[in-house]
Amino acid sequence: MAYKLNYHPDVKKADLLKIDAKNRNMIKRAIEERLTTRPEVYGKPLQRTLKGYWKLRVGDYRVVFKALNSSIFIFGIIHRKEVYRLIKKRIET
Repeated sequence: MAYKLNYHPDVKKADLLKIDAKNRNMIKRAIEERLTTRPEVYGKPLQRTLKGYWKLRVGDYRVVFKALNSSIFIFGIIHRKEVYRLIKKRIET
C-alpha cells in the first residue's frame, strides 16, 4: 500500500531550511523509501504527551509523523536535541 505524504507548513518553511543538503537528501530518500511503503515497520511509536504520533530516525534527525488511513502527515523534521520540545508546540497550534 502506497501512502500519500502531507507536510505541516513549518516543515517546508523552517525545518528543511535548517538542514544541510547532504542530510536533506538522506532524509528525503528515507521518507520516500520507508514511510510511503511501511511506516509501521520503520517508525517507532511515541509515548506520553505525543502518544498517537510516530518517529522515523534518520541519522541525527527525527521525522515526526502520524499515519491516518492511506496518508502520512509529517509534522516535523528536526534535530534530535530539539525535536520533542518543538514538536509539542507545533502540534498544539
